[in-house]
Amino acid sequence: MSSVVGFDGFVDHIIAVVDKRHADGQYDAVPTIAAMGDKIRAAAGESSNYELIVKQSKLGGNGPIMANALARLGLGVTYIGSLGYPEIHPVFRDFSKRARVISVAESGQTDALEFQDGKIMLGKYGTLDDVNWDNLVARVGLDTLRTTFGGATLIGMVNWTMLSGMGSIWRHLLDNVFSTESRHKGTLFIDLADPEKRTPTDLFAALKGLAEFESRINLILGMNLKEALQVASVLKLRIPTDPESDVSELATSIREELEIGCAVIHPRRTAAAATATESAHFQGPFIRHPKISTGAGDHFNAGFCLGRILGLGLAESLCAGVTTSGYYVRSAESPTLTDLADFAATLPGSEG
Repeated sequence: MSSVVGFDGFVDHIIAVVDKRHADGQYDAVPTIAAMGDKIRAAAGESSNYELIVKQSKLGGNGPIMANALARLGLGVTYIGSLGYPEIHPVFRDFSKRARVISVAESGQTDALEFQDGKIMLGKYGTLDDVNWDNLVARVGLDTLRTTFGGATLIGMVNWTMLSGMGSIWRHLLDNVFSTESRHKGTLFIDLADPEKRTPTDLFAALKGLAEFESRINLILGMNLKEALQVASVLKLRIPTDPESDVSELATSIREELEIGCAVIHPRRTAAAATATESAHFQGPFIRHPKISTGAGDHFNAGFCLGRILGLGLAESLCAGVTTSGYYVRSAESPTLTDLADFAATLPGSEG
């Protein structure tokens, strides 16, 4: 089975902010976001300088993280996105050994200032404007797009929010790639990725456009709980009093309103999904102190989609999703299929 995923791509720099510099080359980092805020507030009306230590540079973006997880799970992967142009950025080299990679634009850059109580993400994303239909055709080729998408068992299109050209890409794919004559036999997964940054009008239009994809290919809409509540609000759906407890109801109502094949929602502690014929809920192996959290949702998406294309039931697919994510946040590594099976066999309970 093969997959194609796109279209974003970021280089994530994990950074410590120096609080005190010592003579031996060592330093104390600013410990918390609150402490950093106090420093910035004290500089009002003056000026201030902050030394940044880049601790790690790694691949980032919803698409590359999901695609890398799929490749680790053994799926054949083609990735199309902003991984550096004309040369692929070094952080994507290992990924490019696992997958067929086609880059169409320079990567976005994220400086993640890391503190004990969270991260402040500073992004430089102007290069993502080059992720558009004209560049896809010029740098991939229309025939290649048709054959790559046409032969894929799984198609993933993620991060609509950050890619201003995604709406146009969707329209051109419908017009030029997804045939109206015969229904595609694969599965299309779409993740909007934090649509709070977009206007309600834009979000409503994007959501209503999903039905046209559903008429040509089985569609899954993936959301975390915050995203699901934003979608429900724009669609003017009833929002449950306790959304996390009633997440199955929320998934069902979103799926019915959009008239799509499947809606799946993954809060931190659980996950739920709904199709036209069933709904399911699965408790996740929540951990209080993960080794890594960025990318957990993208790993859930990879595991859930793998379950669906393998023909697993809805509950089993949710299990594959929370297991993939649970393994990743504990180890800071994407699991292989063997890792996934072993972890699922002794799935730990949720902490707290």
